[in-house]
Amino acid sequence: MVFQVIPRERAFFDLLERAADTAAAGAVELLAMVQDTSRAERGAARIQDLEHAGDDTTHEILETLNTTFVTPFDRHDIHQLASAIDDVLDAQEAVSDLLVLHGIEEPIPQLRQQAEVLVRATRAVARAVRGLQDLGGVERSWADIKRLEREGDRIYRMGVAELYSGDYRPMDVLRWKDLLREMETAMDRCEDIANIIESIALKQA
Repeated sequence: MVFQVIPRERAFFDLLERAADTAAAGAVELLAMVQDTSRAERGAARIQDLEHAGDDTTHEILETLNTTFVTPFDRHDIHQLASAIDDVLDAQEAVSDLLVLHGIEEPIPQLRQQAEVLVRATRAVARAVRGLQDLGGVERSWADIKRLEREGDRIYRMGVAELYSGDYRPMDVLRWKDLLREMETAMDRCEDIANIIESIALKQA
């Protein structure tokens, strides 16, 4: 049996879980905004607070990484994972800002559908991150995230096709495309997280 002189730093798991939970909370808040645009400004302020909290957690992860000799898994993977989770929050904040700036009163159906999928995807992200401690159930979680990202892609394409149907004014097409694209970016970052966690699991196997 090989004994480690320096114990692995367990703080990373708690910090990454906190970051993932913050992203999941942001997705729930974003869905609430899309479902009820009368609370858009309050929702945007709440998402901004969550994004700032996420930034603080990311900085704490990176500081811990810089002061820890032995990490529970590859340092590069920890850095990538923390950054990808932070990117999800950044994209959520961008969507919330656009909802307020464009004065959206009635979102198109595809935006609502994207928001619903994003809630499910970020919850799967949180489950996957929790599974990193013992790698229990992570395969199912990353598979769920990838499946949801494909569903998000389909909704995005349907939304863009709808915008080019001729039923929308050119300026409306532009603002809706901005919103759909930012929501799609959040989903893409969730897929990045799934790929990073899959890589970690394979390295630890």
